[in-house]
Formats: sequence, C-alpha cells, structure tokens
Amino acid sequence: MSPRQLLYVCLDGLGDDPVPELDGRTPLEAARTPVLDDLVRHGAQGLVYTVGPDVAPESDIAVFAILGYDPREEHPGRGVLEALGSGMDFRDGELAYRVNFATQEDGRIVDRRVGRDLPSRDARALAAEVNERLRLPAARFDLRATVEHRGALVIRSNEGPLSAEVSNTDPAYARQGTLGVALETFEDRVAEATPLDDSDGARRAADLTNRFVQDGAAVLEASAVNARRRGEGRLPANLILTRDGGDHVPKLQPIRERFGPAWGCFVEMPVERGIAILLGMAPVDAPTGMPRREQYAAWAQLAAEALGGYDALYVHIKGPDVPAHDGRAEDKRQVIEDIDAAFFGEVLPRIRSDRTLLAVTADHSTSCVRKAHTADPVPLLVAGPGVAADGTVTFGERAAREGGLGTLAGVEILPRLVDLLRS
Repeated sequence: MSPRQLLYVCLDGLGDDPVPELDGRTPLEAARTPVLDDLVRHGAQGLVYTVGPDVAPESDIAVFAILGYDPREEHPGRGVLEALGSGMDFRDGELAYRVNFATQEDGRIVDRRVGRDLPSRDARALAAEVNERLRLPAARFDLRATVEHRGALVIRSNEGPLSAEVSNTDPAYARQGTLGVALETFEDRVAEATPLDDSDGARRAADLTNRFVQDGAAVLEASAVNARRRGEGRLPANLILTRDGGDHVPKLQPIRERFGPAWGCFVEMPVERGIAILLGMAPVDAPTGMPRREQYAAWAQLAAEALGGYDALYVHIKGPDVPAHDGRAEDKRQVIEDIDAAFFGEVLPRIRSDRTLLAVTADHSTSCVRKAHTADPVPLLVAGPGVAADGTVTFGERAAREGGLGTLAGVEILPRLVDLLRS
C-alpha cells in the first residue's frame, strides 16, 4: 500500500448561483477563503456533474457517485440509508422512507421543515406519539426521529412484501427511476403516493403510505407538543412527508475492494452513516451542538487523528446547504468562511502535506436564489503530492471552469484520486 493518504472533503450544497446582493458573485466566490485559495495555488481544480448534467441530485445519490458507485445501478433508495444509519431494523421486503416533519394549514403545506425550528427532542416526542397511537391495517411500522425535522420510517406488511415502486408524498422531490431528484418548483400540497408499476407490492405500499400520512397527521394535530408550540408562536409539526422509498439492502462491493484504501467516514447525519455501513467504511462520530467554529475545529482535530488509522477519510460537512435552502446568501458565505478558517485552517497543520492528498468538492449546488438543489456543476479542488499547479488562484465556480482538471462526472473522481495515491 502506498504511504500516501487521502483526505476527501464534501461541503454539502457548496455550489450556487451568482447572487445580486453579493455583487453578482456566488457565496463561495464572495467568501474569504485564504486556506482553500492557497491550496488552489498549489493544486488544480475543475467542475463536476455529480450525477448528471440534467439531474438536481439529493445528497445521497450524489455521495454514492462521488464515492465511485453509480447511483442508477447501485443505489437502494434514500429511505434504506436513513433507516440503516439510524440503527433501525430493516429487512428485504419492508419499505423504508426518508421523512420530514412538516407544517400544514387548511390542506396547504406551509413549511416542509417546520421553519427549521423543531428541536430533536420535540421530534422524538412526536414520533413516540405516532408509534403509540397510529395503527395500520395488516401492517406494522416504526417511525424514528433523527435530527431536527428529519426522520426515517419503516413499514412492514403482514400480507406480503412491499415494493419501493411508489411515488413520494413530499411534493418537493420526484422519482426518476431509482434516483431521488429535487424539484425547483412544486405544488404546496401533499402528493398522493401512487404505485409506479402494477405489482401487488407497489399497490400495498401506496395504500399503506397514504394511510400513514393521513392518519399520522391526525395524531400530530392533536398532540400536546404541537399545542405548546402554537402557544409559543412556533409552527406545529403536524404532517409527515415521505420520499425515496427502498425495499431491500443491496449487496455492494466494499469500497476497499473496489478502490484499495482502508476507509473511515466522518459522520454527521444518519444518511451518511448508512452509506458508510453499506460501503464498508468505519464511521467516525462527529461531535455536534457546539458553536460553529468550535465544532469545525474539533472536527479538524478528530479528522487528523482518524487519518492515523486509515488510508483514506471521507468527511461530509453539512453547513453550506442549510442557509442556501432558505435563501440566506450572506449566512452561507459566513459558513464557508468558518469552514475555511476553523476546519481547513486547523486540519492542515496537523497532517503531513508531503504524503496527504486533499480533495474538496460538493455533492450538489444549492441555490440561494432558487432556494433549491440545482443541476449545476460543483467545483473540485485537488492538492498534494503528484498534483501539478494549474495556474488558478481562487477556489470558486467560475475559476474552476478554467482549471486543469476539466469537467468530470462524479463517478470519475475517486478513480483519479486513487491513481494519484498509487503514483
């Protein structure tokens, strides 16, 4: 095995559109990023369509791609990843969904994320009420609240296997074959789950899903948790939206067999833990709940320590994506600056620059202007041993177009990085 190591960092939702309030720059271009810019001056950059030029991907399918697995052929559905990453029991023939707690009023979805104001403790209490009070005909289910408004749902039928060939009830996401794709525009009403083929398993799955969403909303509407939230002037979490179902655990070639290095995965969200489990990575738990810069600095220290035990470490940082969904361009710029200073500024002095290959990219672009994932390409930066400088001097979307790496597909990144490790 080569003595070189790989630190592979994904900044969730990093790419963006030019923003008028930032003088026509993207948040990345407007951010002060001296550490990343210095890496660019010593390395090379390019652009990546993580899943395809016509796909606005969700994080899960994009991460599959940038880790070298074609999501069109190997992805099991986000629900399976969320369930496995949350520690839920899941078997083939059951149906797993990623879910959001949401807010509805008079049949209209007011907010798909409860105003980003749902503490995990409230979500857990609401999930417990649904698990206790809701009954499905000839079926059982397990609802698990994970982080804030996010959750996972597993449905088990007593009448036979369920099929994931079912449309989403979350109107913001559509199915394109096996892919979950974000929509820029959508109707603000719950979509009906419909079977996507004529199998009994798909019909059962659609019926049970619609029953769960409808009856679950009644339980949530009557909850004392939501009565308290209304009294505090907060949005109630009185709806559960389902998306990206999966019905089996895929048998995937472990990432070490496919690409060689022994991998660790720096975990922040359940979906990333689920990916790590399926690909045979060793999850490294990321501490949360600290002030942002302190948290990124703590992650930097842990990442440097973890590299002592693995040949490669994948780090996924959620930060830039969250403000972009809400159109907060200035906040996204600040998050990027904090990552540059507190994560990259702290991790680089702790690792061997002569033996560590560093790659930085994103899973998708999240537009502050459009408040949604887009199909636009994301920047990719590679620096370290074996990488010749390409003459670019700043890390950003437009600069990356001129970089020496050119334009790549997501599944092409890791093979190139592994070639550099072995050179």
